Amino acid sequence: MQYLAKPAMTFAVLGYGRFGQAFADLLLQAGHRVRAFDPRADVPTALAAASMSAAVDAASWIVLAMPVPQMRDALHALRPRLHAGQTVLDVGSVKMHPCAMMDELLGAEIAHVGTHPLFGPLSLARGERPLRTVICASARHPQAAARARALFIELGCEVIEQDPDSHDRAMANTHALAFFLAKGLVDLGVDDDMTLAPPSFQGLKHMLAAVRGDAGHLFAAIQRENPYAAEARSRLLVSLESIHRKLLVDDDDDDDDADGSLAIPGSPGLFP
Repeated sequence: MQYLAKPAMTFAVLGYGRFGQAFADLLLQAGHRVRAFDPRADVPTALAAASMSAAVDAASWIVLAMPVPQMRDALHALRPRLHAGQTVLDVGSVKMHPCAMMDELLGAEIAHVGTHPLFGPLSLARGERPLRTVICASARHPQAAARARALFIELGCEVIEQDPDSHDRAMANTHALAFFLAKGLVDLGVDDDMTLAPPSFQGLKHMLAAVRGDAGHLFAAIQRENPYAAEARSRLLVSLESIHRKLLVDDDDDDDDADGSLAIPGSPGLFP
């Protein structure tokens, strides 16, 4: 990937799991400087900071790439080390809780913005395009959202602006449900042998690969940290149970789908 030449910035990436590593690589490819800190991960010597303080001291951007449950403790530890010239952004898959925490603990003094890159290590490795990123601005720091938008555009992303509530509602019906289905299928072992998988299964195959390729904590995070995920899962289970019961109708019934409820509608405009 080639980027337009722009002044290099220094990023502190806190959390060097699968996404933290992938995002650090993306920043390096864009010509930026990266210092990474993660006491639980093996950070390359060229990027490794000896401490959180060493990572953030000279950084203009602080990237929170740790699991959401660890974020509050990280923000408490970070706050005394931050100054008004820095911008904090998170890259979590849920936004209401992280954005509220940053508003609470960083306040008006430290610029911050919530982001959700809608890509991961697997999609980056595949060269999938376009990359997309959601930005959730803090009402206190609209300028931080503008800077984050410019950053992600520089990294080759399409940017979507949403409030945290709208983001989490949308993710509950897409991200959370996709991972919920994929987790069930993986646990059933449906992708253990793909010899007889028809072309219609390829989309599911990619979804299963995405679940297997993401960090182990991500599944629980997108289900438990999103306040709308449980309701979405419940609606899905009710729908699947209804379909299951209709399919169990006595085979002797001459028309067991009189209302057409078992038919799968085609995409609008799919055929002329």
